[in-house]
Formats: sequence, C-alpha cells, structure tokens
Amino acid sequence: MHEKNPDAAVHVTGPLARFTAQCRWQDVPEAVRHEARRSLMNFFAVALAPAHDPTLDIALRTYARYSANDRATVIGRRARVDILTAAALNAMAANVYDFDDTHHPTIIHPTAPVAPALFALAEERPMRGEDLLLAFVLGVEAACRIGNAMSPEHYARGWHITSTCGVFGSALAVGKRLGLGEQALTWALASAAVQAGGLVETLGTMAKSVSVGNAARNGLLSALLAEEGFDGPPCALEGERGYLRVAASSPDIAPVAQDLGTRWEILNNTYKPYPCGVVLNPVIEACLDLSRDERYQRAGVGSVQSVLLVGHPLLRQRTDRPGIRTGRQSQVSAQHAVAAALVRGRAGLDEFSDEAVAEPALRALGERVRFRDDEACSVDAVQVRVELADGQVLVRDIEAAQGSRARPLSDAALEDKLRTLCRHGGSGVDAERLIAAVWELEQAPDAAQVIRLAAA
Repeated sequence: MHEKNPDAAVHVTGPLARFTAQCRWQDVPEAVRHEARRSLMNFFAVALAPAHDPTLDIALRTYARYSANDRATVIGRRARVDILTAAALNAMAANVYDFDDTHHPTIIHPTAPVAPALFALAEERPMRGEDLLLAFVLGVEAACRIGNAMSPEHYARGWHITSTCGVFGSALAVGKRLGLGEQALTWALASAAVQAGGLVETLGTMAKSVSVGNAARNGLLSALLAEEGFDGPPCALEGERGYLRVAASSPDIAPVAQDLGTRWEILNNTYKPYPCGVVLNPVIEACLDLSRDERYQRAGVGSVQSVLLVGHPLLRQRTDRPGIRTGRQSQVSAQHAVAAALVRGRAGLDEFSDEAVAEPALRALGERVRFRDDEACSVDAVQVRVELADGQVLVRDIEAAQGSRARPLSDAALEDKLRTLCRHGGSGVDAERLIAAVWELEQAPDAAQVIRLAAA
C-alpha cells in the first residue's frame, strides 16, 4: 500500500509540540471552551457510575498496594493514592461502562485518558481552572489528530485507539501544565509513543481497562520524565520507524499539524445516551421506538421471528457477539442490545448488567438478530427490520442517532446524566455541587477542588 501522503520529509511532531507550548487560553474560541466543560461534565458522570464495580474494586486493591503516597483522589471512593495511580484508576472508571464521550470519525474516547492525568497533577501541583481547561483542550486535540492520521485502518487492525492515541493526549496536556517548551514536549511524545498500546480483542473484559488506565498514567509519566530532561527522537510520530508508520500502513501524516488553532477536534466530540459501543446507539434508539409501536405491543415479544440490522460494516464487525456471558460483554453485543431494548423498553446500566445477560427472554431474542452490511450507511445510522409471526415487518430508520453530532445531547441532558449515574454508583457525591463546579471551572482558583467534590 502507498501512503496517502508520500512525502517522507513531512514533519508533525515538532509543529504539534510547538503549538502546544505556545497556545494561550485567549486563543481558544468560546465554543471550544464550552465543549471542554461539556466533556468534563460527561467525564465525571461516567466515572462516578462504577463506584462499586468489581473491575475498579480489583484494580484499586492491587494498584493501591504499591502507591507511593495519598495525594490524589480516586473518583467515587474514599481511597487516596499517588498521582500516577489516580490517573490510571480514574481513566479506568471513565471507560469501564463504555458510556464515555466519542470523537468522530476516529471513535476515540478522548476525555478518559486526558482529564484524569490533569486532575491528578492538579492535586500535587496547584493550577487554576482555566489552565487545566487549556491543557485539556490541547491534549484532546493531539490525541484526536493522531487518531485521524491512522483511521480507520488502525482500529480495524485491532488497536484500541482510545488507549493508543490517548497516551499522546495525556502527555501533551500534562506537559503544557508543566510549562514544557517545544523540545521537552517532543521528548514527552517520544516516551508516550513507546508506551502506546491496547487491543480491541480485550473489549468486554476487564483487561481493556488496563490500557485505558495506562494511557493516562503513562502520558503523565512521559511529561514528568521530559521535565527532568529525559530525551527522545525529534520525529517520534512521523519518523521512518515512528509511531504513525508502525501502527498504520498508510497514515495520513501531514494533517496532524495542519490548521492548528483554527480547526478544533473537540468540536467533533459526542456523548452517549446509552452505556454501550457507539455504533449501537442508533440500533437501541430504533428498537426502543419499535417497542412502543402498537402493532409490536399487540403481537408481543414472543412473536418476533427475526431482527435484521442494516448498517455500516463496523456495526457487524464490532458488535456481532452472540452468546455473551457478562454485563461487560453486553456493552458491545448487538444481540443483547436489541433484546434488552425490545423486551424491557429501556437501555440503562441495569440493562447491561450480569443479571440482564442471564435473563432467558433476552438470550432467546438475541439469537434471532442478523446483520446486513451497507457501506453507504453512516456509523450513526441504521435500519432495523423486525419480522413478526403474522408476516408483518416493522421498520425503523435512524438517520442520525441521539448523541451524534447531528443530534447532540444538550447541556441539561448531560447534567441529568451526571445525576443519574451518580445515583447509580452510590458514592454519596453531591451531584449538584459537582455540576456547578464543572460549569464554573474556568473561574476556579484551584482546579483540584472539582475532583475533590467527586470523592466518596
């Protein structure tokens, strides 16, 4: 295969580092600032939901055993750990239920790796709210631009793109807050590059959380090393054996450093209404609508002969998972999502639990789900066709799912999401105080006060 940009001399590591070092808060448009706050609102919502999840129980018990001190908050818990450990655990929490934000078109969940590293640093090295927000925006920008260069091949080859690209975002965000210059930020990118990892094969299992946690932790570590003079090559991204050319056979390298400061990737961020892989959002929306159809209600779920999903090939590739056994696996199973929405008429966290997976009616209906690929279909769209025993075929077309860029969740919906997931987690966090603190973060003299409100 030939690269989209055959110019081997193109440089992006240095320009990306230079832009990060030089960018000021006044350079950031208000729309970008507001989207940063929305991203953090969603982050705290999804990180509070698994306050008593076994994945986090095991991770905290194990990681805390080796924590150096207790300077940093673990979201939704009473425990305190060192900043590297807090970055990892809070990133895991934000991603464990697959309810976090999603950047299009890469499908990166950018906030989970970037925000925890910054908030952990803020508890050890005080910073103003606007300084954290600026670093956060720049970290998300880097992660998503690097993801754009490798998409869709990188994810399709099996790399978990949130983890692999998130470490770069974490490194540059923390490096910005440490006041690193272009050279040191270049070194931070190099240390991040050699720690980038994560596999799609781990989706639906606890193992996925390790690489998401590492993305936050290792990015933070990369910047701290660079601050001390830990060096690296000048072209860690675009070099002949740099990350982009190793992790993708035909990376589109030049745009990584194009239009910096005028094109902002955080404006392509979206927020999920359901706790599952983003390609399932339109499927669930269609099935929930069908569950309210009078013809379906008269016939009953027992009359469903088959359910056909017509959508982007990624829908089948990532969610054709029959016979799943756990709630974690159900988050990326179309068979389960369809059955839960049609049988229960809901699609909350309870519908993606171990208990729901074991329900016989859901398992039986899931066996009747089939797929048909449509290359022309957007990942935000789907057609669902439900065939009933009397020969009726009920059809729902979703052109753009709720939560997509075309139909974004409102600020009020994000606030409600935080309230709902905070209650689900049972941490006792005061959701209203936290909501207010996120909206007012830009004026906060101490950014760490926000994450302290998220402690149990």
